[in-house]
Amino acid sequence: MHDTPAGRAALAWMLTGAALIGTNGLMVRLAGTPPTVSAFYRMLFAGVLLALFVHLRRDWRPLPQRMWWLALLPATAFAADLWLWHRSILLIGPGLATLLANAQVFFMALAGVLLFGERVGLRFVAGIALAFFGLWLMLGADWATLPADYRWGVWLGLATGLCYAVYNIGLRHVQRAGNVGASSAATSAPVAQVLAMVSLLCAGLLGLAGVAEGVSFAIPTWQALGWLLLLAALGHCLSWILISRAMQHLSVALVGLLLLVQPVCAFLLDILVLQRETLPREWLGLAFTLTGIFLASLKRRTRMPQQQV
Repeated sequence: MHDTPAGRAALAWMLTGAALIGTNGLMVRLAGTPPTVSAFYRMLFAGVLLALFVHLRRDWRPLPQRMWWLALLPATAFAADLWLWHRSILLIGPGLATLLANAQVFFMALAGVLLFGERVGLRFVAGIALAFFGLWLMLGADWATLPADYRWGVWLGLATGLCYAVYNIGLRHVQRAGNVGASSAATSAPVAQVLAMVSLLCAGLLGLAGVAEGVSFAIPTWQALGWLLLLAALGHCLSWILISRAMQHLSVALVGLLLLVQPVCAFLLDILVLQRETLPREWLGLAFTLTGIFLASLKRRTRMPQQQV
């Protein structure tokens, strides 16, 4: 599917969006706000920016109420994703937290087979195996020697992966429902509008979580505000517009694998900016992960069935 001009463009969009998301963990860390608070403002600012973008383009389309109900699934999944992931970042660092969150690759591939009837070839399986072996090498120390808080951060990162996969699939479902329910391409919901809807719903859910936790939503410094705005504008809005456009042209399993670019970027930024100590086996793990991504992205000899959008 990705040997056509549209497929190659979709691959470029996906890789660029994934690289931008790879900076999110670092920006969360630099913002210095509590995990639920940073997640809330990320989604609130992103929802407002996306809605403003669609409005300025005069592209906002009236949608049936059921679209908002459908959007609750990815919104809830992403609220859970951010709630778990931002805590994992504080416990084990942005690089490793992002690596673990990409256990979503397994869940995405499984969903592609069970829900969408996709076929996974041997080359793709080999790519996933290499990528996961690389991620395992990056974990480093023996599990039994890790502190309790660190191990808890690892579990939170893995749980993030499940929520992340549900979000990706739910978002794809909302996009399809918007296109199918529209009478023409001119009345179908633009990607940015769908993302704005999901972001605002997600912010509302995270706001309720913050109230339940009793946290303060005050942003402590102008610097923190700047990082939160950058997180929303680049790490969420631009990245997910690119990824959402790409998702309409790529298989579910390939989308999940290409999103592994996120942890690679996050890992490198953790090393370069936060001066994370890195062992030789972790560099080897990074090499295996990149090899797995390259192998699975090669042109397949047998075409997979075209996904309906």
